[in-house]
Amino acid sequence: MQLFIEIYGFLSVVLRGFILAAQSVAVGGLAFLLLLVWPLGPRLAGAGEALERRALRLIFLAASGLLAAELLAAAALTAMLVGTLEIPAQEAAGARAVAVALVAGVIATIIAVSARRAQRGGAAIRRAAPVLAALLIGVQAGSTHAASQFDGAAVLACAEFLHMAGAAVWIGGIPYFLMALTDVADSTARARVAARFSAMSVGAVAALLAGGGLMAVSYVGAAPAMYGTSYGVMLSAKIVLLLGLLLLGGLNFLAVRKLRQEPAGPLLRTRRFAETEIGVGLTVLFCAASLASLPPARDLANNQASFAEIVDRLEPRLPVRLDSPDFEALSAALPPEALKNLLPGAQPPRSPADIAWSEYNHHWAGLFVIAMGVMALLERVSRRLAPVMRHWPLVFVGLAGFLFLRADEAVWPLGRLGLIESLRDPEIAQHRLLTLLIVIFGLFEWQVRQGRIKAWWAAYVFPVSTATAAAFLLTHSHALANLKEETLIEITHTPLALVGVAAGWSRWLELRLDGGAKRMAGFVWPIGFILAGLMLVFYREA
Repeated sequence: MQLFIEIYGFLSVVLRGFILAAQSVAVGGLAFLLLLVWPLGPRLAGAGEALERRALRLIFLAASGLLAAELLAAAALTAMLVGTLEIPAQEAAGARAVAVALVAGVIATIIAVSARRAQRGGAAIRRAAPVLAALLIGVQAGSTHAASQFDGAAVLACAEFLHMAGAAVWIGGIPYFLMALTDVADSTARARVAARFSAMSVGAVAALLAGGGLMAVSYVGAAPAMYGTSYGVMLSAKIVLLLGLLLLGGLNFLAVRKLRQEPAGPLLRTRRFAETEIGVGLTVLFCAASLASLPPARDLANNQASFAEIVDRLEPRLPVRLDSPDFEALSAALPPEALKNLLPGAQPPRSPADIAWSEYNHHWAGLFVIAMGVMALLERVSRRLAPVMRHWPLVFVGLAGFLFLRADEAVWPLGRLGLIESLRDPEIAQHRLLTLLIVIFGLFEWQVRQGRIKAWWAAYVFPVSTATAAAFLLTHSHALANLKEETLIEITHTPLALVGVAAGWSRWLELRLDGGAKRMAGFVWPIGFILAGLMLVFYREA
Protein backbone atom coordinates (compact mmCIF):
# COMPACT_ATOMS: atom_id res chain seq x y z
CA MET A 1 0.00 0.00 0.00
CA GLN A 2 2.84 2.40 0.86
CA LEU A 3 4.36 1.88 -2.60
CA PHE A 4 1.00 2.62 -4.21
CA ILE A 5 0.58 5.81 -2.16
CA GLU A 6 4.06 6.97 -3.17
CA ILE A 7 3.43 6.53 -6.91
CA TYR A 8 -0.19 7.74 -6.81
CA GLY A 9 0.73 11.31 -7.81
CA PHE A 10 2.37 10.18 -11.05
CA LEU A 11 -0.33 7.54 -11.70
CA SER A 12 -3.15 10.06 -11.26
CA VAL A 13 -1.59 12.48 -13.78
CA VAL A 14 -1.15 9.71 -16.36
CA LEU A 15 -4.73 8.52 -15.82
CA ARG A 16 -6.00 12.08 -16.12
CA GLY A 17 -4.11 12.39 -19.42
CA PHE A 18 -5.76 9.23 -20.76
CA ILE A 19 -9.16 10.47 -19.58
CA LEU A 20 -8.75 13.81 -21.37
CA ALA A 21 -7.55 12.06 -24.54
CA ALA A 22 -10.40 9.51 -24.60
CA GLN A 23 -12.95 12.18 -23.74
CA SER A 24 -11.71 14.43 -26.55
CA VAL A 25 -11.89 11.64 -29.14
CA ALA A 26 -15.38 10.57 -28.00
CA VAL A 27 -16.80 14.11 -27.92
CA GLY A 28 -14.88 15.09 -31.05
CA GLY A 29 -16.51 12.17 -32.85
CA LEU A 30 -19.98 13.19 -31.74
CA ALA A 31 -19.30 16.75 -32.91
CA PHE A 32 -17.96 15.47 -36.22
CA LEU A 33 -21.15 13.49 -36.82
CA LEU A 34 -23.38 16.32 -35.64
CA LEU A 35 -21.73 19.17 -37.55
CA LEU A 36 -20.30 17.43 -40.61
CA VAL A 37 -21.34 13.88 -41.46
CA TRP A 38 -25.10 14.10 -40.83
CA PRO A 39 -25.70 17.51 -42.49
CA LEU A 40 -23.35 16.78 -45.43
CA GLY A 41 -24.25 13.08 -45.80
CA PRO A 42 -26.40 13.46 -48.96
CA ARG A 43 -23.60 15.44 -50.63
CA LEU A 44 -20.72 13.05 -49.91
CA ALA A 45 -21.11 11.05 -53.13
CA GLY A 46 -22.34 7.89 -51.36
CA ALA A 47 -19.50 7.82 -48.80
CA GLY A 48 -21.56 9.22 -45.92
CA GLU A 49 -22.82 5.88 -44.53
CA ALA A 50 -19.37 4.25 -44.51
CA LEU A 51 -17.84 7.31 -42.88
CA GLU A 52 -20.59 7.33 -40.24
CA ARG A 53 -20.02 3.64 -39.41
CA ARG A 54 -16.27 4.13 -39.01
CA ALA A 55 -16.80 7.23 -36.88
CA LEU A 56 -19.28 5.36 -34.65
CA ARG A 57 -16.76 2.55 -34.20
CA LEU A 58 -14.07 4.98 -33.03
CA ILE A 59 -16.55 6.75 -30.74
CA PHE A 60 -17.41 3.37 -29.21
CA LEU A 61 -13.73 2.57 -28.63
CA ALA A 62 -12.97 6.00 -27.17
CA ALA A 63 -15.98 5.92 -24.85
CA SER A 64 -15.11 2.39 -23.71
CA GLY A 65 -11.54 3.51 -23.00
CA LEU A 66 -12.87 6.50 -21.11
CA LEU A 67 -15.09 4.24 -19.00
CA ALA A 68 -12.13 2.00 -18.11
CA ALA A 69 -9.93 4.98 -17.23
CA GLU A 70 -12.63 6.59 -15.07
CA LEU A 71 -13.22 3.36 -13.15
CA LEU A 72 -9.49 2.92 -12.63
CA ALA A 73 -9.15 6.54 -11.48
CA ALA A 74 -12.04 6.12 -9.01
CA ALA A 75 -10.59 2.87 -7.63
CA ALA A 76 -7.09 4.36 -7.33
CA LEU A 77 -8.33 7.45 -5.50
CA THR A 78 -10.44 5.35 -3.14
CA ALA A 79 -7.46 3.12 -2.31
CA MET A 80 -5.22 6.15 -1.79
CA LEU A 81 -7.73 7.76 0.61
CA VAL A 82 -8.12 4.52 2.54
CA GLY A 83 -4.35 4.18 2.83
CA THR A 84 -3.56 7.77 3.81
CA LEU A 85 -6.58 8.75 5.92
CA GLU A 86 -7.19 5.27 7.35
CA ILE A 87 -10.92 5.51 6.71
CA PRO A 88 -13.35 2.77 5.58
CA ALA A 89 -13.48 2.14 1.82
CA GLN A 90 -17.19 3.04 1.75
CA GLU A 91 -16.46 6.45 3.20
CA ALA A 92 -13.52 7.01 0.82
CA ALA A 93 -15.71 6.05 -2.15
CA GLY A 94 -18.04 8.92 -1.23
CA ALA A 95 -15.41 11.55 -1.99
CA ARG A 96 -16.49 14.16 -4.52
CA ALA A 97 -13.73 13.32 -7.01
CA VAL A 98 -14.68 9.63 -6.90
CA ALA A 99 -18.32 10.55 -7.57
CA VAL A 100 -17.29 12.73 -10.53
CA ALA A 101 -15.29 9.85 -12.03
CA LEU A 102 -18.22 7.46 -11.63
CA VAL A 103 -20.73 9.88 -13.17
CA ALA A 104 -18.38 10.48 -16.10
CA GLY A 105 -18.07 6.69 -16.41
CA VAL A 106 -21.86 6.35 -16.61
CA ILE A 107 -22.05 8.98 -19.37
CA ALA A 108 -19.21 7.25 -21.22
CA THR A 109 -21.16 3.98 -21.00
CA ILE A 110 -24.27 5.60 -22.48
CA ILE A 111 -22.19 7.05 -25.33
CA ALA A 112 -20.56 3.67 -26.02
CA VAL A 113 -23.90 1.81 -26.01
CA SER A 114 -25.54 4.48 -28.20
CA ALA A 115 -22.67 4.31 -30.70
CA ARG A 116 -22.86 0.50 -30.83
CA ARG A 117 -26.64 0.58 -31.40
CA ALA A 118 -26.26 3.25 -34.06
CA GLN A 119 -23.84 0.97 -35.91
CA ARG A 120 -26.71 -1.55 -36.05
CA GLY A 121 -29.23 0.98 -37.33
CA GLY A 122 -30.39 2.77 -34.17
CA ALA A 123 -31.09 6.49 -34.50
CA ALA A 124 -31.19 7.57 -30.85
CA ILE A 125 -27.64 8.92 -30.94
CA ARG A 126 -28.69 11.59 -33.47
CA ARG A 127 -30.91 13.21 -30.85
CA ALA A 128 -28.74 12.46 -27.84
CA ALA A 129 -25.31 13.42 -29.24
CA PRO A 130 -25.31 17.12 -28.24
CA VAL A 131 -26.73 16.37 -24.77
CA LEU A 132 -24.28 13.55 -24.06
CA ALA A 133 -21.29 15.58 -25.26
CA ALA A 134 -22.32 18.59 -23.17
CA LEU A 135 -22.96 16.45 -20.07
CA LEU A 136 -19.59 14.74 -20.32
CA ILE A 137 -17.66 17.99 -20.75
CA GLY A 138 -19.76 19.65 -18.04
CA VAL A 139 -19.03 16.93 -15.47
CA GLN A 140 -15.30 17.06 -16.18
CA ALA A 141 -15.23 20.87 -16.15
CA GLY A 142 -16.85 20.86 -12.72
CA SER A 143 -14.06 18.71 -11.27
CA THR A 144 -11.18 21.10 -12.06
CA HIS A 145 -9.62 23.97 -10.10
CA ALA A 146 -12.81 25.95 -10.77
CA ALA A 147 -14.74 23.84 -8.27
CA SER A 148 -12.42 24.85 -5.41
CA GLN A 149 -12.57 28.61 -6.00
CA PHE A 150 -14.37 30.85 -3.53
CA ASP A 151 -14.90 33.63 -6.06
CA GLY A 152 -15.99 33.29 -9.67
CA ALA A 153 -16.33 29.50 -9.60
CA ALA A 154 -19.24 29.52 -12.08
CA VAL A 155 -17.40 31.76 -14.56
CA LEU A 156 -14.26 29.63 -14.33
CA ALA A 157 -16.28 26.44 -14.80
CA CYS A 158 -17.82 27.95 -17.95
CA ALA A 159 -14.33 28.90 -19.15
CA GLU A 160 -13.17 25.33 -18.51
CA PHE A 161 -16.20 24.03 -20.42
CA LEU A 162 -15.36 26.21 -23.42
CA HIS A 163 -11.70 25.17 -23.25
CA MET A 164 -12.45 21.44 -23.08
CA ALA A 165 -15.16 21.60 -25.74
CA GLY A 166 -12.84 23.50 -28.11
CA ALA A 167 -10.06 20.95 -27.57
CA ALA A 168 -12.46 18.06 -28.18
CA VAL A 169 -13.96 19.45 -31.41
CA TRP A 170 -10.54 20.44 -32.80
CA ILE A 171 -8.01 17.86 -31.52
CA GLY A 172 -10.53 15.07 -30.97
CA GLY A 173 -12.05 15.66 -34.41
CA ILE A 174 -8.80 15.26 -36.38
CA PRO A 175 -8.84 11.41 -36.44
CA TYR A 176 -12.32 11.58 -38.01
CA PHE A 177 -11.10 14.15 -40.52
CA LEU A 178 -8.35 11.75 -41.58
CA MET A 179 -11.00 9.03 -41.94
CA ALA A 180 -13.01 11.31 -44.20
CA LEU A 181 -10.00 12.07 -46.41
CA THR A 182 -9.65 8.30 -46.92
CA ASP A 183 -13.32 7.30 -47.23
CA VAL A 184 -14.56 10.14 -49.45
CA ALA A 185 -13.13 9.38 -52.89
CA ASP A 186 -14.95 12.09 -54.86
CA SER A 187 -12.66 15.13 -54.98
CA THR A 188 -15.48 17.70 -54.84
CA ALA A 189 -17.11 16.01 -51.85
CA ARG A 190 -13.69 15.70 -50.17
CA ALA A 191 -13.06 19.42 -50.63
CA ARG A 192 -16.47 20.06 -49.08
CA VAL A 193 -15.55 17.94 -46.04
CA ALA A 194 -12.21 19.73 -45.67
CA ALA A 195 -13.88 23.15 -45.83
CA ARG A 196 -16.48 22.19 -43.21
CA PHE A 197 -13.91 20.72 -40.83
CA SER A 198 -11.72 23.80 -41.28
CA ALA A 199 -14.66 26.01 -40.24
CA MET A 200 -15.36 23.74 -37.26
CA SER A 201 -11.71 23.96 -36.21
CA VAL A 202 -11.63 27.75 -36.41
CA GLY A 203 -14.66 27.97 -34.10
CA ALA A 204 -13.17 25.35 -31.75
CA VAL A 205 -9.84 27.18 -31.56
CA ALA A 206 -11.66 30.42 -30.74
CA ALA A 207 -13.52 28.68 -27.88
CA LEU A 208 -10.34 27.00 -26.65
CA LEU A 209 -8.39 30.28 -26.60
CA ALA A 210 -11.22 32.25 -24.97
CA GLY A 211 -11.67 29.73 -22.17
CA GLY A 212 -7.94 29.18 -21.70
CA GLY A 213 -7.20 32.90 -21.64
CA LEU A 214 -9.80 33.57 -18.96
CA MET A 215 -8.47 30.73 -16.78
CA ALA A 216 -4.85 31.79 -17.26
CA VAL A 217 -5.59 35.34 -16.11
CA SER A 218 -7.45 34.08 -13.07
CA TYR A 219 -5.14 31.23 -11.98
CA VAL A 220 -1.83 32.99 -12.67
CA GLY A 221 -2.72 36.44 -11.37
CA ALA A 222 0.50 38.33 -12.15
CA ALA A 223 3.37 38.06 -14.64
CA PRO A 224 6.04 36.93 -12.10
CA ALA A 225 3.87 33.91 -11.22
CA MET A 226 4.02 32.85 -14.87
CA TYR A 227 7.75 32.10 -14.67
CA GLY A 228 8.21 31.76 -10.92
CA THR A 229 5.90 28.80 -10.18
CA SER A 230 5.57 25.22 -11.41
CA TYR A 231 2.01 26.03 -12.56
CA GLY A 232 3.27 28.94 -14.65
CA VAL A 233 6.11 26.86 -16.12
CA MET A 234 3.73 24.07 -17.13
CA LEU A 235 1.23 26.58 -18.52
CA SER A 236 4.05 28.13 -20.58
CA ALA A 237 4.90 24.67 -21.95
CA LYS A 238 1.25 24.15 -22.86
CA ILE A 239 1.17 27.50 -24.67
CA VAL A 240 4.31 26.61 -26.65
CA LEU A 241 2.77 23.28 -27.68
CA LEU A 242 -0.46 25.07 -28.58
CA LEU A 243 1.46 27.50 -30.80
CA GLY A 244 2.99 24.48 -32.57
CA LEU A 245 -0.49 23.07 -33.07
CA LEU A 246 -1.75 26.39 -34.41
CA LEU A 247 1.16 26.45 -36.88
CA LEU A 248 0.24 22.99 -38.16
CA GLY A 249 -3.45 23.93 -38.21
CA GLY A 250 -2.61 27.12 -40.11
CA LEU A 251 -0.70 25.14 -42.74
CA ASN A 252 -3.70 22.84 -43.13
CA PHE A 253 -6.03 25.85 -43.32
CA LEU A 254 -4.02 27.14 -46.29
CA ALA A 255 -4.04 23.67 -47.86
CA VAL A 256 -7.83 23.49 -47.52
CA ARG A 257 -8.21 26.89 -49.20
CA LYS A 258 -6.11 25.60 -52.09
CA LEU A 259 -8.24 22.45 -52.20
CA ARG A 260 -11.36 24.54 -52.77
CA GLN A 261 -9.78 25.96 -55.93
CA GLU A 262 -8.32 22.62 -57.02
CA PRO A 263 -10.44 19.77 -55.52
CA ALA A 264 -8.36 17.06 -57.21
CA GLY A 265 -5.08 18.50 -55.84
CA PRO A 266 -2.61 16.51 -53.71
CA LEU A 267 -3.56 15.72 -50.11
CA LEU A 268 -0.28 14.34 -48.80
CA ARG A 269 0.77 17.36 -46.73
CA THR A 270 -2.76 17.82 -45.34
CA ARG A 271 -2.80 14.21 -44.13
CA ARG A 272 0.71 14.34 -42.66
CA PHE A 273 0.21 17.63 -40.86
CA ALA A 274 -3.09 16.29 -39.48
CA GLU A 275 -1.30 13.16 -38.19
CA THR A 276 1.25 15.37 -36.46
CA GLU A 277 -1.54 17.52 -35.01
CA ILE A 278 -2.97 14.41 -33.36
CA GLY A 279 0.38 13.57 -31.76
CA VAL A 280 1.11 17.08 -30.53
CA GLY A 281 -2.53 17.46 -29.46
CA LEU A 282 -2.31 14.36 -27.26
CA THR A 283 0.83 15.82 -25.69
CA VAL A 284 -1.08 19.02 -24.95
CA LEU A 285 -3.77 16.96 -23.19
CA PHE A 286 -1.17 15.23 -21.00
CA CYS A 287 0.34 18.63 -20.27
CA ALA A 288 -3.16 19.81 -19.24
CA ALA A 289 -3.45 16.78 -16.94
CA SER A 290 -0.16 17.71 -15.29
CA LEU A 291 -1.33 21.31 -14.96
CA ALA A 292 -4.51 20.17 -13.21
CA SER A 293 -2.40 18.43 -10.54
CA LEU A 294 -0.59 21.66 -9.57
CA PRO A 295 -1.91 24.43 -7.30
CA PRO A 296 -2.81 27.65 -9.19
CA ALA A 297 0.13 30.04 -9.39
CA ARG A 298 -1.70 32.89 -7.66
CA ASP A 299 -1.98 30.75 -4.50
CA LEU A 300 1.83 30.60 -4.17
CA ALA A 301 2.65 34.29 -3.80
CA ASN A 302 5.26 33.56 -1.11
CA ASN A 303 6.90 30.60 -2.86
CA GLN A 304 7.79 31.99 -6.27
CA ALA A 305 11.24 31.91 -7.82
CA SER A 306 12.46 35.38 -8.80
CA PHE A 307 13.64 36.27 -12.30
CA ALA A 308 17.20 36.70 -10.98
CA GLU A 309 17.13 33.22 -9.41
CA ILE A 310 15.93 31.70 -12.67
CA VAL A 311 18.63 33.48 -14.71
CA ASP A 312 21.25 32.39 -12.18
CA ARG A 313 20.08 28.76 -12.47
CA LEU A 314 19.92 28.71 -16.29
CA GLU A 315 23.06 30.72 -17.05
CA PRO A 316 25.60 28.43 -18.84
CA ARG A 317 28.85 28.06 -16.89
CA LEU A 318 32.19 26.48 -17.72
CA PRO A 319 33.81 24.14 -17.05
CA VAL A 320 31.09 21.52 -17.02
CA ARG A 321 31.30 18.88 -14.31
CA LEU A 322 32.83 15.67 -15.70
CA ASP A 323 34.34 14.39 -12.44
CA SER A 324 32.03 12.97 -9.79
CA PRO A 325 32.50 13.41 -6.04
CA ASP A 326 33.47 10.34 -4.04
CA PHE A 327 30.54 8.09 -3.21
CA GLU A 328 31.46 8.27 0.49
CA ALA A 329 30.67 12.02 0.44
CA LEU A 330 27.06 11.46 -0.69
CA SER A 331 24.00 11.24 1.53
CA ALA A 332 23.36 7.78 0.07
CA ALA A 333 26.53 6.57 1.83
CA LEU A 334 25.37 7.63 5.29
CA PRO A 335 25.24 4.72 7.76
CA PRO A 336 21.78 3.47 8.81
CA GLU A 337 22.17 4.92 12.31
CA ALA A 338 22.49 8.43 10.80
CA LEU A 339 19.06 8.04 9.19
CA LYS A 340 17.16 6.62 12.15
CA ASN A 341 15.58 9.97 13.09
CA LEU A 342 14.10 10.53 9.62
CA LEU A 343 10.39 10.04 9.07
CA PRO A 344 9.38 6.96 7.02
CA GLY A 345 10.00 7.64 3.32
CA ALA A 346 11.88 10.89 4.03
CA GLN A 347 15.27 11.56 2.46
CA PRO A 348 18.26 13.19 4.21
CA PRO A 349 18.95 16.85 3.25
CA ARG A 350 20.91 17.19 0.00
CA SER A 351 24.55 18.06 0.48
CA PRO A 352 26.78 19.96 -2.00
CA ALA A 353 28.23 16.56 -2.95
CA ASP A 354 24.73 15.26 -3.81
CA ILE A 355 24.14 18.25 -6.09
CA ALA A 356 27.55 17.82 -7.71
CA TRP A 357 26.77 14.15 -8.34
CA SER A 358 23.47 14.99 -10.04
CA GLU A 359 25.05 17.71 -12.19
CA TYR A 360 27.85 15.34 -13.18
CA ASN A 361 25.26 12.80 -14.41
CA HIS A 362 23.35 15.40 -16.42
CA HIS A 363 26.52 16.81 -18.01
CA TRP A 364 27.73 13.41 -19.19
CA ALA A 365 24.26 12.52 -20.47
CA GLY A 366 24.31 15.79 -22.44
CA LEU A 367 27.54 14.78 -24.15
CA PHE A 368 25.94 11.49 -25.25
CA VAL A 369 22.92 13.33 -26.67
CA ILE A 370 25.07 15.92 -28.47
CA ALA A 371 27.09 13.08 -30.01
CA MET A 372 23.90 11.51 -31.36
CA GLY A 373 22.64 14.79 -32.81
CA VAL A 374 25.98 15.62 -34.45
CA MET A 375 26.30 12.12 -35.94
CA ALA A 376 22.73 12.22 -37.29
CA LEU A 377 23.41 15.65 -38.78
CA LEU A 378 26.68 14.50 -40.39
CA GLU A 379 24.87 11.50 -41.84
CA ARG A 380 22.74 13.97 -43.78
CA VAL A 381 25.42 16.40 -44.93
CA SER A 382 28.44 14.14 -45.64
CA ARG A 383 28.29 11.20 -48.02
CA ARG A 384 31.82 10.22 -46.97
CA LEU A 385 30.96 10.03 -43.28
CA ALA A 386 27.41 8.72 -43.66
CA PRO A 387 28.35 4.96 -43.49
CA VAL A 388 29.86 5.51 -40.03
CA MET A 389 27.49 8.19 -38.76
CA ARG A 390 24.42 6.05 -39.50
CA HIS A 391 25.32 3.95 -36.44
CA TRP A 392 24.43 6.86 -34.15
CA PRO A 393 21.52 4.94 -32.46
CA LEU A 394 24.12 2.76 -30.68
CA VAL A 395 25.06 5.81 -28.61
CA PHE A 396 21.65 5.35 -26.93
CA VAL A 397 22.85 2.08 -25.43
CA GLY A 398 25.92 3.76 -23.96
CA LEU A 399 23.72 6.53 -22.54
CA ALA A 400 21.30 4.03 -21.00
CA GLY A 401 24.18 2.06 -19.45
CA PHE A 402 25.61 5.23 -17.93
CA LEU A 403 22.22 6.30 -16.53
CA PHE A 404 21.48 2.84 -15.13
CA LEU A 405 24.77 2.78 -13.23
CA ARG A 406 25.08 6.42 -12.18
CA ALA A 407 21.72 8.23 -12.24
CA ASP A 408 20.42 7.05 -8.85
CA GLU A 409 23.31 6.75 -6.41
CA ALA A 410 21.22 5.20 -3.64
CA VAL A 411 20.38 2.19 -5.80
CA TRP A 412 22.27 -0.99 -6.69
CA PRO A 413 25.07 -1.32 -7.78
CA LEU A 414 26.28 1.79 -5.88
CA GLY A 415 23.77 2.23 -3.08
CA ARG A 416 22.10 0.04 -0.48
CA LEU A 417 18.68 -0.11 -2.16
CA GLY A 418 18.03 -3.23 -4.21
CA LEU A 419 16.86 -2.84 -7.81
CA ILE A 420 13.27 -3.94 -7.12
CA GLU A 421 13.09 -2.13 -3.78
CA SER A 422 14.16 1.13 -5.45
CA LEU A 423 11.04 1.13 -7.62
CA ARG A 424 9.05 2.16 -4.55
CA ASP A 425 10.37 5.66 -5.17
CA PRO A 426 8.25 7.16 -7.99
CA GLU A 427 11.09 9.39 -9.19
CA ILE A 428 13.51 6.45 -9.44
CA ALA A 429 10.79 4.33 -11.08
CA GLN A 430 10.33 7.01 -13.75
CA HIS A 431 14.09 7.16 -14.32
CA ARG A 432 14.20 3.36 -14.76
CA LEU A 433 11.27 3.42 -17.17
CA LEU A 434 12.94 6.10 -19.29
CA THR A 435 16.22 4.16 -19.22
CA LEU A 436 14.43 1.07 -20.50
CA LEU A 437 12.79 3.09 -23.27
CA ILE A 438 16.20 4.46 -24.27
CA VAL A 439 17.66 0.97 -24.65
CA ILE A 440 14.67 -0.36 -26.56
CA PHE A 441 14.41 2.33 -29.16
CA GLY A 442 18.19 2.73 -29.49
CA LEU A 443 18.72 -0.90 -30.43
CA PHE A 444 15.54 -1.03 -32.46
CA GLU A 445 16.36 2.07 -34.49
CA TRP A 446 19.87 0.77 -35.16
CA GLN A 447 18.41 -2.51 -36.50
CA VAL A 448 15.96 -0.58 -38.68
CA ARG A 449 18.73 1.58 -40.11
CA GLN A 450 20.78 -1.54 -40.87
CA GLY A 451 17.81 -2.93 -42.81
CA ARG A 452 17.50 -5.94 -40.51
CA ILE A 453 13.93 -5.06 -39.56
CA LYS A 454 11.87 -4.44 -42.66
CA ALA A 455 8.32 -4.18 -41.28
CA TRP A 456 6.62 -1.01 -42.53
CA TRP A 457 5.90 0.21 -39.02
CA ALA A 458 9.43 -0.26 -37.71
CA ALA A 459 10.71 3.15 -38.82
CA TYR A 460 7.95 4.84 -36.82
CA VAL A 461 8.99 3.34 -33.48
CA PHE A 462 11.76 5.89 -33.03
CA PRO A 463 9.69 9.06 -33.57
CA VAL A 464 6.74 7.74 -31.57
CA SER A 465 9.01 6.63 -28.71
CA THR A 466 10.82 9.96 -28.66
CA ALA A 467 7.59 11.96 -28.65
CA THR A 468 5.99 9.66 -26.03
CA ALA A 469 8.98 9.85 -23.69
CA ALA A 470 8.94 13.63 -24.03
CA ALA A 471 5.21 13.73 -23.26
CA PHE A 472 5.77 11.62 -20.13
CA LEU A 473 8.56 14.00 -19.10
CA LEU A 474 5.85 16.65 -18.86
CA THR A 475 4.07 14.47 -16.30
CA HIS A 476 7.34 13.93 -14.40
CA SER A 477 7.39 15.99 -11.23
CA HIS A 478 9.87 16.55 -8.44
CA ALA A 479 7.81 16.69 -5.25
CA LEU A 480 9.99 18.73 -2.92
CA ALA A 481 9.15 20.47 0.33
CA ASN A 482 10.75 23.64 -1.07
CA LEU A 483 8.28 24.81 -3.74
CA LYS A 484 10.69 27.42 -5.11
CA GLU A 485 13.39 24.77 -5.62
CA GLU A 486 10.79 22.50 -7.23
CA THR A 487 9.97 25.27 -9.72
CA LEU A 488 13.65 25.85 -10.54
CA ILE A 489 14.07 22.15 -11.35
CA GLU A 490 10.90 22.11 -13.48
CA ILE A 491 12.26 25.08 -15.43
CA THR A 492 15.28 23.00 -16.44
CA HIS A 493 13.27 19.87 -17.36
CA THR A 494 10.32 21.34 -19.26
CA PRO A 495 12.36 22.73 -22.21
CA LEU A 496 13.86 19.25 -22.64
CA ALA A 497 10.36 17.82 -23.00
CA LEU A 498 9.41 20.45 -25.57
CA VAL A 499 12.53 19.81 -27.65
CA GLY A 500 11.79 16.06 -27.42
CA VAL A 501 8.26 16.58 -28.75
CA ALA A 502 9.61 18.67 -31.64
CA ALA A 503 12.31 16.07 -32.42
CA GLY A 504 9.89 13.14 -32.38
CA TRP A 505 7.29 14.67 -34.64
CA SER A 506 9.79 16.24 -37.05
CA ARG A 507 11.27 12.74 -37.55
CA TRP A 508 7.70 11.51 -38.18
CA LEU A 509 7.27 14.20 -40.86
CA GLU A 510 10.62 13.29 -42.40
CA LEU A 511 9.37 9.73 -42.84
CA ARG A 512 5.90 10.69 -44.08
CA LEU A 513 6.52 13.72 -46.32
CA ASP A 514 8.36 14.10 -49.59
CA GLY A 515 10.43 16.74 -51.39
CA GLY A 516 11.80 19.83 -49.67
CA ALA A 517 9.53 19.50 -46.63
CA LYS A 518 10.94 16.02 -45.96
CA ARG A 519 14.53 17.31 -46.16
CA MET A 520 13.75 20.23 -43.87
CA ALA A 521 12.15 17.97 -41.26
CA GLY A 522 15.22 15.72 -41.49
CA PHE A 523 17.42 18.56 -40.25
CA VAL A 524 15.09 19.68 -37.47
CA TRP A 525 15.26 16.65 -35.21
CA PRO A 526 19.10 16.25 -35.11
CA ILE A 527 19.34 19.94 -34.24
CA GLY A 528 16.72 19.28 -31.55
CA PHE A 529 18.95 16.55 -30.13
CA ILE A 530 21.93 18.92 -30.07
CA LEU A 531 19.86 21.57 -28.26
CA ALA A 532 18.69 19.01 -25.71
CA GLY A 533 22.28 17.90 -25.18
CA LEU A 534 23.42 21.48 -24.58
CA MET A 535 20.66 21.96 -22.02
CA LEU A 536 21.90 18.87 -20.18
CA VAL A 537 25.55 19.88 -20.42
CA PHE A 538 24.83 23.22 -18.74
CA TYR A 539 22.24 21.82 -16.31
CA ARG A 540 22.68 23.05 -12.74
CA GLU A 541 20.89 22.46 -9.47
CA ALA A 542 22.43 25.27 -7.43
